This record gives sequence, structure tokens and C-alpha cells, in this order.
Amino acid sequence: MELRSVEELMDLLHACRGSWDAPGLCGGRVDLHQHALQTAALLRRRRPADKELQLAGLVHAIGPLLRPGDPSAHADCAADAVRSLLGERVARLVRTHHRADPGADDDLLRLRQADEEGRNPGFDAGVLEDWRTVLELVASRNSRLGAVD
Repeated sequence: MELRSVEELMDLLHACRGSWDAPGLCGGRVDLHQHALQTAALLRRRRPADKELQLAGLVHAIGPLLRPGDPSAHADCAADAVRSLLGERVARLVRTHHRADPGADDDLLRLRQADEEGRNPGFDAGVLEDWRTVLELVASRNSRLGAVD
């Protein structure tokens, strides 16, 4: 599945509500919708200017909805779904974040750390609608860059 609009992506992220992922290293199970918001919020705090990294955190958890029952394909499915909308960098971060090791680049390590820390049921990370403007900005920038190539 390839997402073609911010609205489609927002709908998919809303659909993550009530879906659960396996526990992370630093926390228990959390619903994928909250996990996406928490991961993005943590990245926003740590790298406020890096919108693409923040959005990688927001969308990295959509894989289970795209390919239920196949955990090994979740990152690839999520990356493929957002590439045309949010760009190659976001897709690359989503695809490889779960394989980040101590030798990985800084962005991957930050995403992996936020992924693990973003599983706290008591952490209020706001609402999805707060991310619409950032999604539209990155999608618009990516669309313009793609048109130039």
C-alpha cells in the first residue's frame, strides 16, 4: 500500500488506536496510536528542527496495520507506504530503525531510543491532529522535490 495523501496517513494513524504492539525494552505494551504520538513527541523535544525525524517516529508503527501477523515485514511495509508522501529519508529511517546498533548514524539511534522510550501509558503526548501541519509541510516539500527530479 502506498499512501498518497496526508489525509490517508492520518486515517491510518487513527486506525492504530486500539492495536497493540509487543513490549519494548524500556516499557510495557502500549497502543500503537499512543506509541506513535509518544515517539514523535520525544523526538520533537530532542530535535525540534528535524521534522523528518519526528515524522519517522510518528509513522514507524503503522506496519502492523498494513501487514498483520508478519512482524518481520512491518518496518518495510511502513517505509514503502510513506516513501512517496514523506520522502526517502523518512522511509529509510522507518525501514532501518529497528536494526540500529551502536555504530548506526545519530538519527537512527535517536529514533530507536525514542521508539523504546515511547511506550509509557502515563505519558500524554498530545493528539494526532497536532501533527497535521508538520505532515503537510513535509509532504509538500517532498512533492516539490520530486517534481524537480
